[in-house]
Amino acid sequence: MTAPVTSTAHRIATRALGWLHTHRARAGLPADTTADLGDPNSVYKPLGETALAGSLVLRDAAAGSTDKRIAKELLDHSWAQFRQGDLLYERQLRHQLMTDPLETYAHFARSGYHHEGMARLLRHNAGLASVRAAEVVPNRRLAIANAARLAGVDLGTDWDALARATWLGAAAEPWAIDWMTAYAMTHTVFHLTDWGGRPEGLPVEMAGYLTTWLPVWIDIWREVSQWDLVAELMIVGACLEEPLCDPESWAALAAVQHEDGLMPRDGEPVAEDEQQRFVDHQHTAVVAAVAGCVAVARTLTTTGGTGT
Repeated sequence: MTAPVTSTAHRIATRALGWLHTHRARAGLPADTTADLGDPNSVYKPLGETALAGSLVLRDAAAGSTDKRIAKELLDHSWAQFRQGDLLYERQLRHQLMTDPLETYAHFARSGYHHEGMARLLRHNAGLASVRAAEVVPNRRLAIANAARLAGVDLGTDWDALARATWLGAAAEPWAIDWMTAYAMTHTVFHLTDWGGRPEGLPVEMAGYLTTWLPVWIDIWREVSQWDLVAELMIVGACLEEPLCDPESWAALAAVQHEDGLMPRDGEPVAEDEQQRFVDHQHTAVVAAVAGCVAVARTLTTTGGTGT
């Protein structure tokens, strides 16, 4: 039964990647952008997220040649926007306790891009007590640890302790989950497993908890058309050592995707203006591309997935 999910997931990922690629010129930093970034969430953060999607397509051998070419071109575009890593280096140098330069650089490091100054700076920072002791919430600490792992930096991470400190690690009452907690929970899984690349990184008890409750949460947010969160939850399912990939959920996600690859973030009307469409739905396209890519790789390499 892997074929329906694999085929649907591949189609979703290919369309989403194509949409991001078609509109990549809309994702450009202004020429006068400095390392201080007046609004990091406007272009800088989405560029990094697009690089994440591209890096996972290149990582997972299941992608076809066209998807790999598009993914490489998206990475090249984002790398050029970051001035071949110089912008990330300057931002990390000026703002020592900020983690976004490291987290962004990690997507490129996964795919073989390298900036010697950035690599040297990250190694230096890893030895500083101020950097290691920076106060961040538990799922964010996992994000930093995984980025450091990808960048070849040793932070002396106690993965089990970090996992236990999260909402998911507490095996919290599943009915009490809210929208923001759900996003935090998904990212706990993403970073412990490196987006499905290391499914063994998720503790067994967490995997069991998710196997029970993830289908319920997907149904809840499907019912209210929160497609961005639904797709993130479906990534979680694909990251489990025994992947949880429900054909009905994948079919529902495919049904709301537009022919051109746009993936709506929710059930609200999609704007007609092309720039506004891109701004509103770029993140969900990235999530859809990641979801499809990870699901294809996991369903093709495992035989024990539930519901696939």
